[in-house]
Amino acid sequence: MQQSFSNLSLVMLCKSVAISGLVLFFFYTFLPGFPSKDASNLFGQFELNWSASSIRSSSPVNSPTNISHIMFVLVGSLRTWKHRKPYIEAWWRPNQTRGNIFLDFPPSPELLPWPSSSPPFIVNEDVAKLRVFQKLRSPIQVRLFRSILEAFRLKQNKDVRWYVMVDDDSLVFVDNLVEVLSKYDHTEYHYIGTNSECIKSNFDFSFDMGFGGAGYALSYPLVEALAPTIDQCIERYPYLMVSDYLCSSCLADLGVHLTQEKGFHQIDLHGDISGLLSSHPQSPLLTLHHFDTIHPLFPSKNRYESITKLMEAAKIDQSRLLQQTICYRKASNWSFSVSWGYSAYIYENIIPRSILRKPHETFVPWQRSRPPFYMFNTRWPWPPKDPCEAPHVFFLDSIEKLARNIVLTTYNRTSPRNLPPCSLSGNHSADAITQIRVLFEAILPKEAGKIECCDIEYVAGMKVAEIKLRGCRKGEVIA
Repeated sequence: MQQSFSNLSLVMLCKSVAISGLVLFFFYTFLPGFPSKDASNLFGQFELNWSASSIRSSSPVNSPTNISHIMFVLVGSLRTWKHRKPYIEAWWRPNQTRGNIFLDFPPSPELLPWPSSSPPFIVNEDVAKLRVFQKLRSPIQVRLFRSILEAFRLKQNKDVRWYVMVDDDSLVFVDNLVEVLSKYDHTEYHYIGTNSECIKSNFDFSFDMGFGGAGYALSYPLVEALAPTIDQCIERYPYLMVSDYLCSSCLADLGVHLTQEKGFHQIDLHGDISGLLSSHPQSPLLTLHHFDTIHPLFPSKNRYESITKLMEAAKIDQSRLLQQTICYRKASNWSFSVSWGYSAYIYENIIPRSILRKPHETFVPWQRSRPPFYMFNTRWPWPPKDPCEAPHVFFLDSIEKLARNIVLTTYNRTSPRNLPPCSLSGNHSADAITQIRVLFEAILPKEAGKIECCDIEYVAGMKVAEIKLRGCRKGEVIA
């Protein structure tokens, strides 16, 4: 009897489900105003959404970030492209890097055919068509900012995890950029960049802004959320005069704030920036900007030759590029400071790392103002008149790979110091040295944020000093 009741209940349940299904089918198929009378569209919409998702995320979400996951949004103008093109082509990798250079006008005949060594160009949309155009304080900057929206609309986003915005007069160190972005969860909202080096520039705009010349990275979900709101945000802030401030304001209204990475460099400086590059923070070098406003990076070379020279080292080992290593030759009371791939200094005095890590103030600020000028500590004046503080300066001459994974870089003296020996060190002059050779075993990349140590081999009176990089021993004091 109980079993019969159970069977009866099961039959009634099945009938109820069947009747409910027919009612729902009738409702969705014949009800007026429903978007589609084709029942197959119920499944078609699902298939469309699933297909779009699978196209964008065909690779595993937790797979390591690589160069193909980055979409570069490069911004420039037709007027400046001709002389800034070498900056981009120095780091751009055809068929590997992804992205476009956004221009204000179509290329002139002299620039065509467009070279494959450059990023594909896109002509920006006319901002004069915006409703708020008459109120815009700086239409040019709005054009630059909207490049993010226009890049997103291209729908070239298969497997894209990051959009990286950067100016056309910047160098990008792609391998390091991939390594740094790999630290972050690309499925979350991230806005990664840096401030200006100058306090006044940050004060004039924002201390919470990623400066666009240095470049900044936006995670894909953040761009996906930002893009539909960009024109509305421009209407909210028509008075803002720079694209990066506009971007940071729009992101702040989405509840997203800047994450700082020290490897981005706005270079809001003038003159000789060798002091800054020779005492780079222990962070991977990501970008360098404003090449048109600074001296060439290497003596006796022009700007383009200097970039080519720096990229020679970048192609061998970006993880060590500009990373400062300090060691001592106590027998002669000398301190050696090596900025790998760029420069080497010898001081005729034992100077602790806590001092040597501060850059010599070889440069001047972007704008004159009351001190303090910079967001970091410096050593000044430059050049020092005290022979115990003034370095012997050497710059990169060559780089080569030797047997057994050994990499050799040589740094040559470019000019005499023209000072007497440091009397504190017992008159052990380093004037005789004309070249410094630096070797290391290239088995693994340098770990970001972790310093390396070194040993010095030198015979008194010889013209060449040799330095071997190595890992620091436990508790080793660099002083």
